[in-house]
Amino acid sequence: MRLGILTGGGDVPGLNACMKAASMRILDEGYEMLGIRRGWGGLLNYNPEDPQTHQDLILPLTKAIVRTIDRTGGTFLHTSRTNPGKVRPKDMPAFLKGKFEHKDGTEPADCTAHALRVIEHLKLDGLIAIGGDDTLSYAVRLHKEGVPMVCIPKTMDNDVYGTDYCIGFSTAVTRSVEFINSMRTPTGSHERIAVVELFGRYSGETSLISAYLAGVDRAIISEVEFDIDKLVKFLVEDRKANSSNYAIMTVSEGAKPLGGEMSLKGEADAYGHQKLGGIGHFIGGEIEKRSGIGVMVQQLGYLMRGGAPDALDRMVATTYGYLAADLLIQRKSGRMVALRDGKYTTISASMITEGKKCVDVDELYDISKYRPKVAHLLGKPMFLY
Repeated sequence: MRLGILTGGGDVPGLNACMKAASMRILDEGYEMLGIRRGWGGLLNYNPEDPQTHQDLILPLTKAIVRTIDRTGGTFLHTSRTNPGKVRPKDMPAFLKGKFEHKDGTEPADCTAHALRVIEHLKLDGLIAIGGDDTLSYAVRLHKEGVPMVCIPKTMDNDVYGTDYCIGFSTAVTRSVEFINSMRTPTGSHERIAVVELFGRYSGETSLISAYLAGVDRAIISEVEFDIDKLVKFLVEDRKANSSNYAIMTVSEGAKPLGGEMSLKGEADAYGHQKLGGIGHFIGGEIEKRSGIGVMVQQLGYLMRGGAPDALDRMVATTYGYLAADLLIQRKSGRMVALRDGKYTTISASMITEGKKCVDVDELYDISKYRPKVAHLLGKPMFLY
């Protein structure tokens, strides 16, 4: 048996630990494991007639190669946000131009037939895809095309539908709490209001949990539009009530003011998403304009996903890797490994595309005060999803 593994989308701490575990399990069975570089971009840019692309995009994984990769963050196979099912003209590899049609010369082309050809050329008996809902949605597409596929959920937003936990979330929260607490020093020294912007397009769980653990004054999440007048009033009151004369808040990058839109910029990627970022500066500007109080805005951005994983992410990533490998060894496919109700399990991979995972606002968020709701904690899951 020859199996492949890849990572797609944004990098998170824990990916290398996951790939090491899966590879070790496969190699222990006497099977082969191939690492596919740059996510789905590796399949798209692989040219069966050009041996150089094999050298550039395919890495045979041995125990010697994966032995130490879990000691660092990121993904040693690299990653991309490529979707072979929607390839824009400017992203089409030169050797594929003219083979797949673009409507009016602008519409994305479906190069899935090429991806399937590459999988057949590599003689892969199965594939492990590690990613968020975008990356895994294409894995579901390949599974429907007949490719034995197992999915592993990862995302700092913890928003893959069907699982309570995604690789990268715990470390993202750990980093966020550390940086929020570090922000207290300059904010308090200058008697200002700090706005800390965190990742989270549709799910505000990172903002919610980080705010809960760091004890910030207010938290804005993606699921609830906020009234800027009300928010500024709260923060001015919070600052006045603090003996150190400062206030601090978190906000999800996907949050929207009442009647407003997400702060988007740049061209949409292959999955139709534009880059987020800027809501923190909008809020900061409104605070200064309406209150006259100085503001510090900090976008944590990539710092949330940098460095090695914490113990929880390492535990989950390693276990997900072993479970995914076991499924393919048992020739079971079309599954995603998951955590549900605190227990490891597997679910149908198609479930990824059947819904959106968001904060349970009624249970966990105080809409009237823009704060985590900490009442009625008995019976709640560990991460208050």
